[in-house]
Amino acid sequence: MDETAKRHCTGEVGGGSGGEKGGGSSYGDFEPSMGRFTDHIIIDVLEKMDLASLCTAACVSPTFNSAVAYRLPFVSSSDLSGFYLDEETLKHVVRRVPGAKSLTIECLRMRNDSSIINILGEHIEVLSLLKCTHLSYDILRAIGERCPNLRSLLIEFAGCDAPELFKRKLAEMLQKVPLLESLSITIRGTSHDVFDVRPLGQFLPPSLKKLKLQQTDTHLFVLWLDAVRKIPLFNLRNLSLVLDLISDDLLITVVQSLPHLVELDLEDRPFTLSSVGDLTNIGLQALKFCECLIALSIVRSKMNCPASLTRVDNKGMFHVSEGCKRLESVKLGGFAKVTEAGYSSILYSCRNLKKFEVLTSPLLSDSVIDNMTGVARKCEKVTDMGIKSLFHADRKICKTLSVLDVGYIPKITDATIFTIATAAKALTDLSLRFCNGVTDAAVQMLMDRPNHNSSQLQMLDLCSCRGLSAEAIMLPLPLYAFHRLRWLGIGLTDIVAKRGIFSVIWEARPRLVVCGVCCDFGCCDGWQWHKVR
Repeated sequence: MDETAKRHCTGEVGGGSGGEKGGGSSYGDFEPSMGRFTDHIIIDVLEKMDLASLCTAACVSPTFNSAVAYRLPFVSSSDLSGFYLDEETLKHVVRRVPGAKSLTIECLRMRNDSSIINILGEHIEVLSLLKCTHLSYDILRAIGERCPNLRSLLIEFAGCDAPELFKRKLAEMLQKVPLLESLSITIRGTSHDVFDVRPLGQFLPPSLKKLKLQQTDTHLFVLWLDAVRKIPLFNLRNLSLVLDLISDDLLITVVQSLPHLVELDLEDRPFTLSSVGDLTNIGLQALKFCECLIALSIVRSKMNCPASLTRVDNKGMFHVSEGCKRLESVKLGGFAKVTEAGYSSILYSCRNLKKFEVLTSPLLSDSVIDNMTGVARKCEKVTDMGIKSLFHADRKICKTLSVLDVGYIPKITDATIFTIATAAKALTDLSLRFCNGVTDAAVQMLMDRPNHNSSQLQMLDLCSCRGLSAEAIMLPLPLYAFHRLRWLGIGLTDIVAKRGIFSVIWEARPRLVVCGVCCDFGCCDGWQWHKVR
């Protein structure tokens, strides 16, 4: 949604005036040509559009403006993720879509609970509250009281180290949402484990099918899962956890307790380099008993220390490829002893595979790239030629790839950026973090070509690209530079030190969030530590 669309979405755009071009005007021959289409055809087309597309269409002509005004009250889903709205703007947007059963909101600029409480209601069935920097745990109680028909809740807190308060408010909410099918709660920035999940077993709705918790203790979760699986009708299909350690005991307990699991997402963040109790090939072998599994993600994060999964080798990957042939999505990270042979076994055995992502794999090289749809974060043997091969001979990926992360790959240079910008016609999100071979020339190319593929970018991560100078982003910004961009990461670069950089960009692109503190891509992690203007 560009600036004009945003203004229309908040009620600031009306019809055009005088002879001006732009949203709502009847400039040229476009408006008379709309008479060829009947109202029901236009409405039928608009019904297939999301909110952002509707707001853009409304700026095309008075005919579309009127049709969208008719359509907005019937929009069932409002996804505002990626748009960092303030409380007043959010109120305007939500007022235009009063019947929305699904709401997704970026809360980075919401200053208190009331900004969200005031828009809650019985009509909401799916609620996602992202980056809740200033919201308290009391919002959980309010959600339970005002949204009794809630079926899905995703909420991200910046923690306040009050685990007992959190558990009390969560228990209050769970007792009032009997239809809840999906629960995802993330608490970031706390020094204590807030997910002692054991006391919550008695309040889990029997309808719950999807559970995501971050962060929890492995031992406590194993004990909890062993207990709650005895609850009648308890039948999780989707489990996502961030833990202190992924162990064989955890994986075996999950498989035994949840045999009908469809999606399993595990990430651990160990505090020591010790491999005692670590995941081994035996744990991966147990996955063969999850016969319904179609999505698997196992990642070791280096957030707390540079640890790797050293007790899993190619044999563990062979177990996965032989026992989980129905997999459609695979994400693996931190497997230091797995080579191309291990990864290739999954690629060749899982015939339904649509997504395959590898992170922090020191033994991965270009030779396996031809079989992948993408690569990510410290694959040291991957080069510009490997990335270029992804877009070889006008592959389908050239027209469909929207997100690409080539961060932490030391051999990536400007050549890769030129390849991506030329070949990736649908690319909206690009991460180049810690690519020291990227220079000012690549950034200028991304900025200066308004009709090029690069003009579609909505998120760009340049964090810790040491090859960039303070002049990598020209000031003042060219008219078309980054005109669709919603988020720009420039942490740990010389750009941050440039005088007035933040205020100048803010004045030119008030809806653009510029992160100068090296958050994860899109401030998915790290937002709890800094403020946004």
